[in-house]
Amino acid sequence: MSQFPQITLNSGHYLAQHLSAINSDIKPATVHALWQDIATRYNETTRAYHTLSHLQQLFAQFEQIKHKLNEPHIVALALFYHDVIYDPLRTDNEQKSAEYAAETLRPYLSAEQCEHLYALIMMTANHQLTGLSDPDKVNDAAYLLDMDLSILAAPWSQYERYAQAVRQEYGHVPLAEYRTGRMAVLNRLLAQPTLYLTHYYYERLETPARANIQRELTLLAA
Repeated sequence: MSQFPQITLNSGHYLAQHLSAINSDIKPATVHALWQDIATRYNETTRAYHTLSHLQQLFAQFEQIKHKLNEPHIVALALFYHDVIYDPLRTDNEQKSAEYAAETLRPYLSAEQCEHLYALIMMTANHQLTGLSDPDKVNDAAYLLDMDLSILAAPWSQYERYAQAVRQEYGHVPLAEYRTGRMAVLNRLLAQPTLYLTHYYYERLETPARANIQRELTLLAA
C-alpha cells in the first residue's frame, strides 16, 4: 500500500459518514450545509496549502490508520475543522478553528465530545501532547498530529509543491524575512528528538521527512 494514496473529497460523503455515526438523528440537509461551509472556507483565495487538497491528503492517511483509533469519528471531525479558520496574517488560527468547530457542532455532539474535539484541534498549534491523561485520547491525538505532519515525508515533487504553497500563503512577507522565518521553523523541527509521535508513522516517515526538511533548508540557504 502506498504511503501517500489519493482519495477524492468532493462531497459531504465523508462528513456524513462520521457525523451520522456519532448522531444518527442528524439530517442529510444539515450535513450538506455543514459540508458546504467547510468547502467554502478551505477554498478561500488566501489559501494555497491549507485547502481541500490538504484535507484530501489527510483523509488518505486517515483511511490507513483509522482502525488504530479509539474515537475515529471525533478524530475525523478534528481533521475537517482543524484549519477551517485560516488567515496567514493571524497567529490564533488553531484557537479560532477549535472554537468554531465546537460552536458549530455543539447541537450534534455531547459536551464531552465537543471538549475533546476542541482539545484535539488546539494541539495542532504546537504539536505537543499536553493536558491529556487518558491513554486512549493520547493515542488518538498522537495519530492526528502525525497525520498533520505526514506531508513532510511526501515524495520530493509533492513536498516541493507543499513548500511553494506555504510560501504563497506568506506572499505578504518579504523573501529574505520569509527565508529566515521558514529556516527557523524547519530547524526547530529537526531539533526535535522525533518528528512523529506514533510508532507507525515514525517507522515509515521519520527518515524521508528529515531528508526533505534538510533538502529544503539547503535550498533556502542558497
